[in-house]
Amino acid sequence: MKILVTGGAGFIGSHIIARLLGEGHEVVCLDNFDPYYDPAAKKANIAPFASDPNFTLIEGDIRDTHLLTQVLDGVDYVFHEAAQAGVRISVEDPVKPHEVNATGTLNLLQAARTAGVRKVIYASSSSVYGTVKYLPFDEDHPTLPVSPYGVSKLMAEQYCRVFDELYGLKTCSLRYFTVYGPRMRPDLAISIFTRHALKNEPITIFGDGEKTRDFTYIDDIVDANIIAMTKGEGAYNIGGGHRVSIQTLAEKIIEITGSGSEIRYADPMKGDAEHTFAGTEKAKREIGWAPQTTLEEGLKRYIAWVSTSQS
Repeated sequence: MKILVTGGAGFIGSHIIARLLGEGHEVVCLDNFDPYYDPAAKKANIAPFASDPNFTLIEGDIRDTHLLTQVLDGVDYVFHEAAQAGVRISVEDPVKPHEVNATGTLNLLQAARTAGVRKVIYASSSSVYGTVKYLPFDEDHPTLPVSPYGVSKLMAEQYCRVFDELYGLKTCSLRYFTVYGPRMRPDLAISIFTRHALKNEPITIFGDGEKTRDFTYIDDIVDANIIAMTKGEGAYNIGGGHRVSIQTLAEKIIEITGSGSEIRYADPMKGDAEHTFAGTEKAKREIGWAPQTTLEEGLKRYIAWVSTSQS
């Protein structure tokens, strides 16, 4: 199979590519190396693939409709990971997330439809839920995003649904719940807390630490994507199935690392959801996916990776 991974040099995209290449697929990576975080880190993510004859890197943007037409020629499946990430940055600049996440996805779907792509697997987000009506979230929970980022991801998801229903382009939207693991983005809490803990530096929590998150290990995310190539349409929660407070998360990382870090507190950030918690029964029932990695095990793996990469 010939497969396109947009945002393929990023954290999740590069892990998906590694799995696809390992299974013998021909993979095209499209990435614009946006400086939201260090492009050198993204280039390092895909450096191991450079010698693989089944790997092709194309530097470009999903907002470039002409490029998409060229890139999608002969492609069977698309894993759409490209996005302007960041809940907090979207509060400061709501326009770019809309352009990349909503309009960019529309561009991709239109080009995929024209190219005869078999299926688009879209990286959606738990941010589409936003305001909590009940927990855990199931896929029927009201979608009331509390940030421009969440709105843009929901818009893209709705475009996927419409292209499936109206044009017959098969799509599947995977609603990720706070993904972590080796090569994760440096601006996320687990990454920040771990690096500070390993240096015995203070760990700062925004707010009182009582907000909760459902954290999902990268291997479980990749598994869901691979399964979605052949199973499922519509939206599915892909989460770890456990809810932990930010306070407990920081304490757990300090415990695993044996750190002497103290926890400090700062004003809460605008646009942050109060709670996330994935109900994954639909994914288990319809596509046979369930998380396999506990938070304890996932944190140990990630901390070991950071410790090795810093040495």
